[in-house]
Amino acid sequence: MIVNDLHKFVSYCKRVQPQTYEDIKKFFEGVIVFPYDKELLLQAYLFLNIKTLFPSCTELLLFEKSPIADYTDLGKCDFVYLTNRGNILLIETKFIDTEATGATERKRRNKHRNKVFEQVITLKSRFSEYWHIRNEQLECGVFTTDPEVDWRGNGVNVVTKSVTIENLEKWRRNYQIIRD
Repeated sequence: MIVNDLHKFVSYCKRVQPQTYEDIKKFFEGVIVFPYDKELLLQAYLFLNIKTLFPSCTELLLFEKSPIADYTDLGKCDFVYLTNRGNILLIETKFIDTEATGATERKRRNKHRNKVFEQVITLKSRFSEYWHIRNEQLECGVFTTDPEVDWRGNGVNVVTKSVTIENLEKWRRNYQIIRD
């Protein structure tokens, strides 16, 4: 990707995602107070702790938008960040219920683990083709509630991070106390 292509992409993101950092922060703080969706709560945790989890991230470019113009059928990316190295980091999130037990739940967890990696790798490929970005300038990340995924990214060049459901809930409760 040359600087002009990066500028085109960043300009596209600002048109598609015109909300400011503060607007997005207020949205996620609302999710913390009224956590009606576990996936959104996980995303709120990621957004509000991005520097700790993915320290190279400098600017949120897209949230829950298709990085490929209006082709939402090709997939939406949970988060697209610009990094301090001038790369693009695609992050997919997945709330995986690690507390449920039984054979069906084990199969469901494994399916979710595989799917989140498949999603981010597929998006990277589509993103590269559409925006003419070299693969080495696209980074992938996965963030879940399942520490089992932490080792899975090694062989596929995906940075993996996780927070346990227990720690996510503890953070949510403490964040409310701090904010009140």
